[in-house]
Amino acid sequence: MQKIGNNIALFFLWLFSLQPFFMIYFWSDFLYHLIRLFNYRRSVINENLAYAFPDKTKEELREIRLKFYRNFCDVMVETIKVQSMTEKQMHQRVKWKNNEYVDQLTQEGKDVIAVMGHYCNWEWIPSINMNVECLGCATYRPLKNKVFDKYMLKLRGKWGTKNFTMSDTIRELIKLRRKNVRYIIGLIADQSPGKKSLNYWTNFLNQRTSIILGPEKIAKSTKSPVVYLDMQRIKRGYYNVTVIPVVEDPVNTGEYEITEKHLRLLENAIIEKPENWLWSHKRWKYSEQRELN
Repeated sequence: MQKIGNNIALFFLWLFSLQPFFMIYFWSDFLYHLIRLFNYRRSVINENLAYAFPDKTKEELREIRLKFYRNFCDVMVETIKVQSMTEKQMHQRVKWKNNEYVDQLTQEGKDVIAVMGHYCNWEWIPSINMNVECLGCATYRPLKNKVFDKYMLKLRGKWGTKNFTMSDTIRELIKLRRKNVRYIIGLIADQSPGKKSLNYWTNFLNQRTSIILGPEKIAKSTKSPVVYLDMQRIKRGYYNVTVIPVVEDPVNTGEYEITEKHLRLLENAIIEKPENWLWSHKRWKYSEQRELN
């Protein structure tokens, strides 16, 4: 029965993706009113916002929450839409800036580590593979439902991007190097680390925060330059992604220097337009004081 249910769901997702953009945004608006009515993860969102912006009024925080709901719904429908999008449509809707910097590095025989956050529509970032000369790669966390895990991998790999689990990443990158295949690998680094990986704490959005060190570790172990992918919404369904250099020589950087640099770029983006970040996840579920005691 579960298999039948999964197949029916996949069929309707495919039908949904065939709709024109104005229709998917109609459904996004409908979904917005629905999750607003049911106060989707309201307590988590309110708590996160209150700690991050203690100087804002309740009305200001409420406005951010409602704008976040709008962004969240758009990301969901835009992600499903990928299944039927053409290359022309993606090129029209995601414009890349300074991507020639990546080409310059790979032409010099270097691979590139790209860091980003759950900001704007990160599921459209794999379009980078159509905008650079090297191979676009990304890491991901497998979903428990194998059918939908395969579905999401299909969406993320549509433009030629190779996807690796975190546990397989280093091994797969070594394989690419042995084949002399230059690559840029995207790493989302704003989620909470696992309990066994609470190795670094810093101030982020007005509170002590545990930070994932994966991008810095991979950059140093592979001697790869690091860039930050700054995604901004220009208007509904249209984005600019700017490639911002972080470090070119990771081996000669201090401990946590790379982490601090890309983290501040994300923090600045969130402060500028907080509604674009994923406030509904429990980013601060661990306390530094509690974990160190």
